[in-house]
Amino acid sequence: MSDEYIIEMLHITKRFPGIVANDDITLQLKKGEIHALLGENGAGKSTLMSVLFGLYQPEEGEIRKNGQKVQIKNPNDATALHIGMVHQHFKLVEVFSVLDNIILGCESTKHGFVDRVTARRRILSLSNTYGLQIDPDAKIEDITVGMQQRVEILKMLYRNNDILIFDEPTAVLTPQEIKELMSVMKLLAEEGKSILFITHKLNEIMEVADRCSVLCKGRYIGTVNIPETNKEELSRMMVGRDVQFTVEKKPAEPGKVILDVQHLCVESKLHKMLAVNDVNLQVRAGEIVCIAGIDGNGQSEFIQGLTGLEKILPNHNTKILLDGTDITKKSIRDKSIAGLSHVPEDRHKHGLVLDYTLEQNMVLQRYWTQEFQHFTFIKNKAVSDYSQKLIDAFDVRSGQGNKTIARAMSGGNQQKAIVARELSKDHKLLIAVQPTRGLDVGAIEYLHKAIIADRDAGKAVLLVSYELEEVLNLSDRILVMYEGEIVGELDPKTTAPEELGLYMAGAKRQKKNQETA
Repeated sequence: MSDEYIIEMLHITKRFPGIVANDDITLQLKKGEIHALLGENGAGKSTLMSVLFGLYQPEEGEIRKNGQKVQIKNPNDATALHIGMVHQHFKLVEVFSVLDNIILGCESTKHGFVDRVTARRRILSLSNTYGLQIDPDAKIEDITVGMQQRVEILKMLYRNNDILIFDEPTAVLTPQEIKELMSVMKLLAEEGKSILFITHKLNEIMEVADRCSVLCKGRYIGTVNIPETNKEELSRMMVGRDVQFTVEKKPAEPGKVILDVQHLCVESKLHKMLAVNDVNLQVRAGEIVCIAGIDGNGQSEFIQGLTGLEKILPNHNTKILLDGTDITKKSIRDKSIAGLSHVPEDRHKHGLVLDYTLEQNMVLQRYWTQEFQHFTFIKNKAVSDYSQKLIDAFDVRSGQGNKTIARAMSGGNQQKAIVARELSKDHKLLIAVQPTRGLDVGAIEYLHKAIIADRDAGKAVLLVSYELEEVLNLSDRILVMYEGEIVGELDPKTTAPEELGLYMAGAKRQKKNQETA
């Protein structure tokens, strides 16, 4: 093979029970290039990269580095070959600090003790060089998903890797952070590092990649040079049809108030200030209200307080009304029964029981009802039939159908399963946080249509998204949150992205008593 390739994955085949995840795939990475890997959810992209990183062993095929065949039996072998990976689902120890997670496995010692002083100095230097600001002493369990992503990237850079695998690195980042990461990736490539970049976001591929390889249902479709292609061609290669990139919807017809939040406050785990400070908002039937803002400004804590995942500060003025019913102190189950559906930000921690089957996860909030239970016994056939109906409707792909363990599914299909469950159960309010995270363009198109159909059916929708394009295209009203407060209410039809960005950055705000259109 040509010596221009630093990594060659030749005729890789990887099988799991009921599915061939990678079917005779050949992928070649040039020295100093950014090579995008594109495909639908479940196409085998993460599996292929996990083979390169040593997490899986292929049944067939070989890996070469600089033309020489290598054996990668585990991640330690990959690290020894200077291969690093930022995982789609973070490999972090939640009770450890940021610093301890970054140095874990490659600790340097001084007089028999871990040299944290030198490690801290180097981590902060990397953090400043690449614009990945973190608090080395914060615990992973207390920081946002976006911050955890930064830790994963710094963990890889700390090990001086020259082959970098980014598996959906922008899925949890804000537009500003994505722009910074794109700059970081270009800088790394200029320094001679070679990057494999898994993403579903075609704009990012067009901006940063040199070449793109496309997979479909575990098979290799082809590789194209980015300057010679466009988004439409890439999407056709990926899903086999033309994809609609703009969101079409009729004007909203708001009805009665479904969600009424009054004076909600939530403490911060990271500092003494309130994460959510006296927030008031309303969402009406038949409208999509989007909370926009840069990650870490209280959106996560607000939704967690609203849904019962986080304690709210006791305050005699605080009220959460759902269709006129006070649900402020109700349990998560009672809120669900009252008509609240929730697509959570962290699908692993709050969305799924990973060791349950897909069908069990589909009825998590309904298994006790008469439809699925008889004299305390689960009606297995009813559960199976119902879950299969959702799997078919939302195109949830897995190796063993509804008997698949949730942990074994791809991230995008895990997300589809959660969305299917929440949209299909009887609800008055849909709360969706980053609902399109990790989804391919075809699935995003379908989900946007499903959310709009939910709105048009008279449901209230509260959306949290860090995707400016999604915020402006999908919402009927935009509420901007900055440092735990609502600082502006905007009309997406008359708001430019630049103006929205000023509110998100705190450079502009509306007075509390100001009337908005």
